[in-house]
Amino acid sequence: MFASLRQTAFIVVFAIGGSTVLASPDVWANEWPNTDFTRSSVENWTEILSGGPPRDGIPAINGPTLIPVTEEDRLSPREAVMVYEPAGSAARAYPVRYLMWHEIVNDDVGGIPVAVTFCPLCNSGVVFDRRTAAGTLTFGVSGKLRNSDMVMFDRETESWWQQATGEAIVGDLNGTELTMLPGWLEGWASFATRNPDGLVMDQPQGFSRNYGANAYTDYDSSSRPFLFNGEMPPHDIPPLVRVVRVGERAWPLTRLADEGEISEAGVTLSWTAGQASALDASDLGAGKEVGNVRVRDAAGNDIVHDVMFAFAFHAFWPNGAWMLAQ
Repeated sequence: MFASLRQTAFIVVFAIGGSTVLASPDVWANEWPNTDFTRSSVENWTEILSGGPPRDGIPAINGPTLIPVTEEDRLSPREAVMVYEPAGSAARAYPVRYLMWHEIVNDDVGGIPVAVTFCPLCNSGVVFDRRTAAGTLTFGVSGKLRNSDMVMFDRETESWWQQATGEAIVGDLNGTELTMLPGWLEGWASFATRNPDGLVMDQPQGFSRNYGANAYTDYDSSSRPFLFNGEMPPHDIPPLVRVVRVGERAWPLTRLADEGEISEAGVTLSWTAGQASALDASDLGAGKEVGNVRVRDAAGNDIVHDVMFAFAFHAFWPNGAWMLAQ
């Protein structure tokens, strides 16, 4: 079983006989006195659980230091990085070895404030534009989970946000949706080869973290997700199988890996080898092959997508379309 950052909370929750005892705005009001819990789109509060660490116990990174690709010598070739390649700015890679300990990086790229996010429990990696009608926001990790997915919060209004969807679910900004930007997980060697003049996030300083160690060993071989009591995916799809989500459609990664390229529903998905699962082996570069996925529109432009676990897609898009092999 994986040695998770959140394992202690798992033990505590189930030792007291269930999860509902930890799911109440009344319990959270002392910790979140500036959050308006009367404004919420959450219908069932038992979906929200403590993930273990308290607010900011998993510290987000603000204004990361980046170094040239040519100076990075710690990452192994197949080790996963979160990629953001905006037009007009150098391509950037944010190593998962750091994201799994920090989960959010607040950065500024070419004058655009972005949040690079990764939730290990859902394998969900999404880049957001931090600008909203209420102003530019700065995000942190609340310590809460909903459907096993990270609940973020913004420091300006202390509203809560669902990482997988980019929607505010509690607080003053309830119902506000962040703009998702094209970003994806990719093996380090693949990124570095394509972007020899690119930048990569340097190791954060000032934190006592075992960077390079896998805090979620064997997680994606588990039979069930962590702290998740929701409905399992349909079509006998195992809950921790990866799917490529584009909007409200999901393509099983197993199908894409078998076919190599799929053109359906106005998009083209492609798969190439070269990325290790970050949620498997203790050595982040030695995990089982999950491959590099790109999703493009008819004009060849990268579009927003996410490679996440099947259970998370079904939890947040229960009426979504499953793009299964014919």
